[in-house]
Parts: sequence; structure tokens; C-alpha cells
Amino acid sequence: MDDTKTGPLAGFTIGVTAARRADELIALLRRRGASVLHAPALRIVPLADDSELLAATKELIGCAPDAVVATTAIGFRGWIEAADGWGIGEELLERLRTTELLARGPKVKGAIRAAGLVETWSPESESLAEVLERLLAAGVAGRRIALQLHGEPLPGFVEALRAGGAEVVVVPVYRWMAPEDLAPLDRLLDAVVGGVVDAVTFTSAPAAASLLSRAEERGVRESVLEALRGGVLSACVGPVTAVPLQAQGVDTVQPERFRLGPLVQLLCQELPGRARVLPVAGHRLEIRGHAVLVDAELRPVPPAGMALLRALSRRPGWVVARAELLRVLPGAGRDEHAVETAMARLRVALGAPKLIQTVVKRGYRLSLDAGGEAKYGEVPAP
Repeated sequence: MDDTKTGPLAGFTIGVTAARRADELIALLRRRGASVLHAPALRIVPLADDSELLAATKELIGCAPDAVVATTAIGFRGWIEAADGWGIGEELLERLRTTELLARGPKVKGAIRAAGLVETWSPESESLAEVLERLLAAGVAGRRIALQLHGEPLPGFVEALRAGGAEVVVVPVYRWMAPEDLAPLDRLLDAVVGGVVDAVTFTSAPAAASLLSRAEERGVRESVLEALRGGVLSACVGPVTAVPLQAQGVDTVQPERFRLGPLVQLLCQELPGRARVLPVAGHRLEIRGHAVLVDAELRPVPPAGMALLRALSRRPGWVVARAELLRVLPGAGRDEHAVETAMARLRVALGAPKLIQTVVKRGYRLSLDAGGEAKYGEVPAP
């Protein structure tokens, strides 16, 4: 298949739950051909209105910490900018100049230096576990340690420090709350249950937890989990993000590098890899989420047509009765004429009428090429 013509994600619909950097992720997905359903599962509390951040900042200015752990570049920059807006930026910087300043990775180091500060130490691994290891090895009993958060709590980190005898001051930069407008999230939940989306992306653990919480409120939690455990792929930016889903028995995929680019590349491998490919009537048929590739040409197919095509592809080359096809049609009722109407539209959408053969008084079958079952699909029992 020539991906330059269709894109590796053409024919697939992907749900995006991110609030922060959503535009970047959506652009990456669309550039590769995907249809995107954006439903922020969280909203970020504006820094200027965040009374908790202001209180934590004033507390640190009033009583200097022995060490400060900076976890994210955008969070550290946001903290300094918010303090400037409140008129206490210089006081905060003065405090940070006189304390041990630990940066989780190179991006955070860059933010620290841009503020005119110098970090004391940073791990090569970009791992908070290594930062914690260093602090505990040096001894934290009686020390006052500030931890800059970014949207989500770090309970294991905080608990380990407190167990070692430290006083921990949490600096909650960019706190997340439920979205003010729940309609997009509800539409995504309905799409997941209805099998309309092929994958849902998650870039934070709170977003995953928020989606499940909203599903619980609407009484569709089990249906959503069943879909995520089945045909809807859960793609997480990293293992921490995946925890709320995995705790509910949902299998997830995540890239080796915890970034948006690798996440999109992973989807470009996973979703086409799940598509059913069959040699039918001399053509290569690749069945994707809401479209079909016929010899690498993308052919959008209506939902009813996709339902029929999937039913035929489960038993390629074998006759499927009209009554059985009627059962898979959404809202078709009991009239088998609905199957004929949907089948006619499916043939038009595919652009190659001979792909599907009518077997008089019996039903329909895919015109599978000889030997096609062994190469591409399972051989059904008669």
C-alpha cells in the first residue's frame, strides 16, 4: 500500500482525550489520514486563579525548603510565570537560588536555566525514581522538600519521602478537573460503546480515570470497559498513564519513548496490523474502521455496509444467510429487504460490484480468490 496516497491511519477513527497539547496530537494523527474525535477528559485550572498554587508558593517563600524537585519544564515555567503575575516572582527565584534544585531531565534543566537558575543535579535517565533514590541515599530526615507536580499526584514519591522523615510541600502546578462541557466526552463514550472508534489515546493517568468516572456516572462503565477490552485499542503515552486502565483489566499499548510522536507512530503500526486483508475477485481488500482499501484506494463505507462486510469477512468465501446479515444491521428490524438495500449501497461504495456475490435464495458471499483462506484468513467450519 502506498501510504503517501492514503496515510497509514486512513480509514480509522481515533479518540483523543488530551486537553494540553491536544492540537499537536490531533495534527499528527490527521496528517497520517486518521479521523479524530476530540473529547477532553479534563480541564486545566488557570494558574492565575489557582489558590492552592499561590498558597504553596507563599509557604515556600516564607519558610525556605532544603530541596526542590522540578518534574516538568512546562510546569516549572508556569510556576515562575504565575508567581510573576502575583508580584512575588523575584522572591520565589531568590528562594530557589539558595536551595538544592533537582531537575528530572534535560527539558526541566532548560527551563531552570532560562529562569536564571542552575540545577544542583539531574539524572541521565529522566527518571523520578532515580531522583528519589538520590534523596533517600543522602538522608531526608528533618529536611523540608518541595515537589513541583504537573497535573497529577505522585503518591509513591511523596510517601517514600515522608516515610524517611521529610516534610514534603506539594506545589500543584496545572491541576486538572472534570471538563466544564461534558458533551464531547459523552459523545466519545457513546462512540466507544458503539464501536465507532478504533482507538482511544490517553496522555495522562487522570484523563483515563476521568473517562471511566464519567462512564460510571452515565451507567455505561461496564459497556465501555467491555469495548476497551475488545475491539477498541487503548493507546497510552507511557506506563504510568496506563495504570487506571490496566487496573480494570484493559490491555494497553505504549511506545518505548514516552512522547506524542512515538505514540502516533505506534498507532500507525498497531491499527493497520489489526485490519483484515483478503484477496477478493482479483483485488486486495483491506477492511479498516470506517473505510476499505480496495487495491490501496480508500473507499469510505456507511456503517450499515461495514457491518455487512465484517460479517461476510468473518467467513470469507462462505455463504452468509440474509437472516444472519439482518441481525448485524444497526436498527434494521425484521425486514430482510433492508439487507438488500444496504448490500446495494455497499457495492456502490466499494466501487467493484463483483467483490460480493449474490447466492440466489441463500444469501451473499465474498468472492474469495482460490487459496485466499490459507494466505489471509481463517477457514470456517461448514
